[in-house]
Amino acid sequence: MFIDTSGFLCLFDEGDFRHEDAKVFYGAAVKPLTHNYVLAEFVPLCNTRRLNRRRSLEFVSDLLNNPRVEVVWVDETLHQAAVSLLQSRLDKTYSLCDAISFLLMRQYSMTEALTTDHHFEQERFVRLLKE
Repeated sequence: MFIDTSGFLCLFDEGDFRHEDAKVFYGAAVKPLTHNYVLAEFVPLCNTRRLNRRRSLEFVSDLLNNPRVEVVWVDETLHQAAVSLLQSRLDKTYSLCDAISFLLMRQYSMTEALTTDHHFEQERFVRLLKE
């Protein structure tokens, strides 16, 4: 299972109505996958939502030290491939972070994403957290 920024937010924010679902999906995942751009998005998203900054930074640090979670570090090749994907999908509003996620999900043969982002469905992935 891939974990997107919004999936981590639902997992982190106990006040989110999807929090319990996020915990169940996360707990059932064998080897959750994410990348460092997701983690880079997570802290400012928490800031925007006025969530505790110290806790959000600790959350990211804990993820980086969690052997159960695989964090892919985006290199120049992956970054460029994601830019190419965005250029081929000009009709979509995907972010660079989204494009990297899609490429990694395909590389790792994943179909499910812990996310609220409908863009994953546009790329034919299963979005696990719905409104």
